[in-house]
Amino acid sequence: RNGEQLRIICEDNKYDFRLQEIRDMKEILIIKPGDEILVECNFQTLDRSGITFVSLFFYLQIFHCF
Repeated sequence: RNGEQLRIICEDNKYDFRLQEIRDMKEILIIKPGDEILVECNFQTLDRSGITFVSLFFYLQIFHCF
């Protein structure tokens, strides 16, 4: 807000695509006009020898957060 990060809303370092769940917020989150929400997703592919193709559907499903 006003160029400053307030806090991390949710962090999941052990996300499993096969286990999709909803996270309830512990407190009400107030988002005001002008606020920005940043979503980061890291996709580990170092164990693969070939090209990894990802579809638009995959991205839409992963980033359907808020």
